[in-house]
Amino acid sequence: MRAADPAERARRGTEDSMIRLSVGLEDADDLIADLPSGRDMTSTAPIGTTAHISDPAQAQRRILRVLVASQVLSGAGLAAGVTVGALLAQDMLGSTSLAGLPSALFTAGSALAAVAVGRISQARGRRPGLATGYLTGAIGSAGVITAAVLDNPVLLFIALFVYGAGTATNLQARYAGADLAPPGHRARAVSTVLVATTLGGVAGPNLAAPTGTFAETLGIPNLAGPFILSGAAYALAALVLALWLRPDPLLLARTVAQAKEADATTHPAASDAADTTDGRGGVVLGALVMVLTQLVMVAIMTMTPVHIHDHGHGTAASGLVIAIHIGAMYLPSPLTGWLVDRYGRMKIAAASGITLLAAGILAAAAPGDSVGLLALALALLGLGWNFGLVSGTAIITDTVPLATRAKTQGLVDVSIAIAGATGGMASGIMVAATSYPALALTGGILSLALLPAVAATAYRR
Repeated sequence: MRAADPAERARRGTEDSMIRLSVGLEDADDLIADLPSGRDMTSTAPIGTTAHISDPAQAQRRILRVLVASQVLSGAGLAAGVTVGALLAQDMLGSTSLAGLPSALFTAGSALAAVAVGRISQARGRRPGLATGYLTGAIGSAGVITAAVLDNPVLLFIALFVYGAGTATNLQARYAGADLAPPGHRARAVSTVLVATTLGGVAGPNLAAPTGTFAETLGIPNLAGPFILSGAAYALAALVLALWLRPDPLLLARTVAQAKEADATTHPAASDAADTTDGRGGVVLGALVMVLTQLVMVAIMTMTPVHIHDHGHGTAASGLVIAIHIGAMYLPSPLTGWLVDRYGRMKIAAASGITLLAAGILAAAAPGDSVGLLALALALLGLGWNFGLVSGTAIITDTVPLATRAKTQGLVDVSIAIAGATGGMASGIMVAATSYPALALTGGILSLALLPAVAATAYRR
């Protein structure tokens, strides 16, 4: 076989360097190895043609495995703030009216983090964006522990704001699961990432009591104990992503898309059908579904542990209820993903509003000392949220092109975080002014606003 001349070798070296740059990962050598050794260097086809890219389906399987591992860890991290955040604030401030402030703060912090993670992901890929977000959440957890030791409410509020980065990152990870997925399987890819949060999310609240006991042995207040777990969990999630999220799903998806465009230019019949392009209407509907479900879910969820505590139950009971709630938020994800892909985004989005209404009615009607009925109400609350998140995410991903996908997704998640912050803050004020049943019933009725929005969009289509 004729040896390549120096000019050809130089051009090949440049080509390989560009592949490494486009994928941005250490295992670019695996992609380069897939290139035919006898490349025709006179070809004008772009480097990234589909013949020159490793199997995206194989890369997707690896990416989902890594995302699942990080979501299991981060699930335990986000559960800490949900379980004891309101109780810690109530204990330090001596006021129920401000018990919803922690939820408002870490969801407000997640809004800022969603912008940052989205922009980093847009510029450098999902791996650095997600890893940075989880590391920031770990720093916030350490700040909460320090604030509890010093009995410093101001530091507590600042730390909870920073801690919210973990919540935003946990949600942003679902988009990474869909980057390489074909349109007909996007909802299922999203659901695979979401369901992984269940393991950590269910274990975390049930560890509230033992981590509190462990914290006391270290001279840390009992209610700050779960944040020890969250700090370690977020740090490990960041490490897993930084080391093993390779190839980067967003960067590889862009490379594949560019290759398909090049193939479509020379071989029009080989191109895939374009994604659904519903434009701004699709973005608005997807955002509305997720924003409204987040608002209702956070408002009711935030005050449920306080409601249980005020009726004589301890952190073990509230931890169990929140564990069931978080399980319902994530565990049904595979079924939800299949339903969304099989029956359509609109039908499941509408089902979200109806399920949240049922949750609000049951929470309002349940006796305050009935842990079982409140657990069932919060299970329905989590299920309704899951329906809204999976269907809304699929709508957004279908609508937004790859060139601006991460940035737009980050901005949508800002709206979700703001809705959560509003729900968390308003929930404490409303319960102090009225009652927990009034809050739950109001949230359920508000969720019905999804139905006309979905119906109007479906009619326009």
